[in-house]
Amino acid sequence: MKEEILSVGIDIGTSTTQLVFSNITIENMASSFSVPRISIVGKEIIYRSDIYFTPILRGKEIDMEKILEIVQKEYIKAGVKKEEISTGAVIITGETARKENANIVLHNLSGFAGDFVVATAGPDLESIISAKGAGADVYSKENNNTVVNIDVGGGTSNIAVFTRGELIDTGCLDIGGRLIKIDVTSKKITYIAPKIKELAEINNININVGDSYSETAVQKIIDEMVKLLEISVGVTKENDFYQRILTKKGIDLNTHINCISFSGGVADYIYKGLEEKDVFKYGDIGILLGRAIKKSLLLSKLTLVNSTETIRATVVGAGSHTTDISGSTITYTEDNFPLKNLPILKLSIEEEKDTSLIADKIIEKLNWFKIEGELQRVAVAINGKKNPSFIEVEEIAQSLLKGMNELIEKDLPLTVIVENDMAKVLGQTLHRYLNYKKNIVCIDGVRVENGDYIDIGKPLVGGQVVPVVIKTLVFN
Repeated sequence: MKEEILSVGIDIGTSTTQLVFSNITIENMASSFSVPRISIVGKEIIYRSDIYFTPILRGKEIDMEKILEIVQKEYIKAGVKKEEISTGAVIITGETARKENANIVLHNLSGFAGDFVVATAGPDLESIISAKGAGADVYSKENNNTVVNIDVGGGTSNIAVFTRGELIDTGCLDIGGRLIKIDVTSKKITYIAPKIKELAEINNININVGDSYSETAVQKIIDEMVKLLEISVGVTKENDFYQRILTKKGIDLNTHINCISFSGGVADYIYKGLEEKDVFKYGDIGILLGRAIKKSLLLSKLTLVNSTETIRATVVGAGSHTTDISGSTITYTEDNFPLKNLPILKLSIEEEKDTSLIADKIIEKLNWFKIEGELQRVAVAINGKKNPSFIEVEEIAQSLLKGMNELIEKDLPLTVIVENDMAKVLGQTLHRYLNYKKNIVCIDGVRVENGDYIDIGKPLVGGQVVPVVIKTLVFN
């Protein structure tokens, strides 16, 4: 039996704000004699909003009233009422996620859907979201290769690398189309980001706020920005300024990459080579940056892959709900359910091969879930072993606790999700190592991926299983 639900996605980015409404078809894919498994079998975007410049007050706060006005206006234009929405997602990304009132805006917007996936995406998570929106993960899996996606936005360029469909690395650079702003009428420079000003000075490029547009100076600084993007994916060797331009970290430059894709507002000028009479029609250097990337070594050294979305890659079509039941061998030390909207930190099979490295991988990936250095709640997911020995369970438990030490110190919930059937013994072992003083939730029989969120409901069938809702960010 199929069912259709209406979903909405709202993306508030550094440069732009936009909405997408979709019809999502869900179906029970299990047989009549099996536990239900609800899956997405179809998705159709029925309305794309206009694209708005994200309204900011005094450079420090999101203009919440303007955002609400935009959202309400687009609901009316789409002919959709709030109560008709079954699911959806609000994502605040890039520089906007660092604004003082970002969480307040999220709270106010959450009323526009029945059950939002609400997340403030830091640079690592934004890299994953935009790359999946561009279809880089799917292309990598289908073609058995390694793809890097660069989402070139207004304030940052977010990088994600997928090998055979598995996310292996992320990075972010402070390079974007609105880091130099130019008045549309006077053609005078009105803003230069501090790092870009440093880059200009190091390269003896004379460019200052208040100057009239100089094609030579602006093109020179754009070329330097593109060189840094080339370095970021290993096309050219690292220079002295590269570490300075990183938002937080770059990708492993020893990774062998076959293909490249682009998303973000600048991407259309890379793929389509759009001609514009006024290259400063948006009041920034985005168009010129896109043209420069199109002529760069990024395209001559790597195979260009078409993106399924460009400027709309980070718009989340929906927080699609896939209801499932955990395995019957689970551990929970206290009935403090339901647990809502836990983001997933998933280790790959390769990362689990050497048990001694599990801790390091978790510590590294926990950085994906930090906003301004503050760690958010997170559920750690592993594949686990099908028939683990007692020693293997002990080793995995010790590595997990070492990796999750920051969660323990901050008194955040300890939630472990295992795909294979070993959650009861693993959970009991974790609890024992913590001297039975820390609450643990450890469930199995559930498959999740990075970028997912999970809800865990109150135990059923005498506490033997728990209902889970896996919220997969759906992209076009």
